[in-house]
Amino acid sequence: MRAVIMLVLGTVLSALLFPPQWYPPKLRFTLAEYFGPPAAVSTPNSTMMAMPELTEPMCPEDLLGWREAQIIEGVSIAATLACVADNPYAIAAFVKGTNNVSTDTLMRAGLTPDALVKGADLDGDGDPDEIHIRLEIAELNGGSPDSQEPTAQYAIAPGITPGMWVFVPKSFGMATENFDSVIAKELLRSPSPAIRVEQGDRVFITLENTHYLPHTIHFHGVDHPFLRADGEGNDGVPMASELPVEAGQARTYELTPRSTGTAFYHCHVQPQSHILMGLQGMFIVEENRPNNTLQSMNIGAGQVRVVSQASREEYDQEYDLQYTDIDSALNNIIQETNDPARIQDWLHGGYNLASSHSDYYTVNGRSFPYSYRESLIVTEPNERIRLRVLNAGGEGLALHTHGHKATATHLDGVAQAEQSQVTRDVFWLASAQRIDLLLNTSNDGTHSYGPGVWMLHDHTGRGTTNNGIAPGGNMSAIVYRDFIDENGWPITRGEDLGMFFAPEFYRRDLRFGELEPSSAWSLFLLLRLLGFALALGLVLASIVQILMPLVRGRR
Repeated sequence: MRAVIMLVLGTVLSALLFPPQWYPPKLRFTLAEYFGPPAAVSTPNSTMMAMPELTEPMCPEDLLGWREAQIIEGVSIAATLACVADNPYAIAAFVKGTNNVSTDTLMRAGLTPDALVKGADLDGDGDPDEIHIRLEIAELNGGSPDSQEPTAQYAIAPGITPGMWVFVPKSFGMATENFDSVIAKELLRSPSPAIRVEQGDRVFITLENTHYLPHTIHFHGVDHPFLRADGEGNDGVPMASELPVEAGQARTYELTPRSTGTAFYHCHVQPQSHILMGLQGMFIVEENRPNNTLQSMNIGAGQVRVVSQASREEYDQEYDLQYTDIDSALNNIIQETNDPARIQDWLHGGYNLASSHSDYYTVNGRSFPYSYRESLIVTEPNERIRLRVLNAGGEGLALHTHGHKATATHLDGVAQAEQSQVTRDVFWLASAQRIDLLLNTSNDGTHSYGPGVWMLHDHTGRGTTNNGIAPGGNMSAIVYRDFIDENGWPITRGEDLGMFFAPEFYRRDLRFGELEPSSAWSLFLLLRLLGFALALGLVLASIVQILMPLVRGRR
């Protein structure tokens, strides 16, 4: 009996004293969930977590001057105070049309001469009324038979690179930054570009399918005919309108939108998977105005640096905000294989949307902390800002504005009568819904509580995590100019945000105190190890006491 008691006691002590860094990662995370991490030594300047070393700058240096206000090809491009800016040469080409700018501008933009062609002024109002956009399909973070690393890498957050498909403007050259890089060039990114056209324009959008699977484009919420003038399908739905566009083929869709508003475009081949793989973008129809200047594409959404005449009449700034969620069990299939047949089999039957579980949440293609680089709403008091919001994901979005109450002026592209407009600080958007918000920064205690760094995020909980680890997800902020530094980073009063730029922070196999253990924590581990050795000795002694009588009996 005494031996049995020693065995039980030794086993319990061994389990309790077993050094946690020896646990398998999954068990370690599970124990941390239940029992919590070991406490760190508390000092006035310490945090509960040992800080991972900053492996990249929070705000990359603007070496090319893209953040500055400038005039290119006669196009006045507003400055951006966000720390990462779009290529201004591409912006100029999207305003003028790639057929109307110099070869130098096209080379700097990376676009082909036919990527976005603007034609004649048909109604004599001073702006083009024909526009032809050509879109290709790019694969990001896909597998390669030649490398263990994903190719054309696009990170949504530090160390997080889920597989994606995206619509991209027609471009030339390599998919990566240069010959020595595996990073995708800036035109190839998530989300697909926000497209802007004018009410009444004749719009032609050609899908040149550069991918290995068939695709289409459906213009969700955009006024368009079911059939083209030649009788071919025009709705992008294989079940009803037309056959998919096969690899290497092209199809042109024709639209002349009569109604304005914020809409949505996406692939409609196997929409339960292709949309969530990233084939989705905003489609905006602007009010018709004379001499209306449109930035016909906004790469990665975000700030509109060339605002239309119609928007300038009512707003000081305009932002496109596209939210989506990612289930890595779906997206990362393209990292497991580059065999189109296997990928198609997985999408058709292997992946079950009914049991899916999103683990990443993005705004404009990034998760926190990268979302702070591109998607901050930078303002000053007494501004009127238009936020065009799309929930392109599969889950609901509870969009919450800290320090402000915004007003919903449009729902799914339809203007709301003034008496029907709702002012609140949480707006619920179901999948595929759109909302236009007026953000009024007048410090009156309702529309704004005053200057600061005010969070803008999904209030569902999971929406602010990266694979369950917070802070992450689709967090952004409304930042007043007095609270942003010269590099474009918000001046906060809380935690050091630099620690979130280390990929180790979002790896589940690293817990509190493991990255840079303090001397006190190391001493604690040493004592625990000695205790484990003593407990293990107790277990072995009890086993010997139990086995000895059995051995003697056999003799």
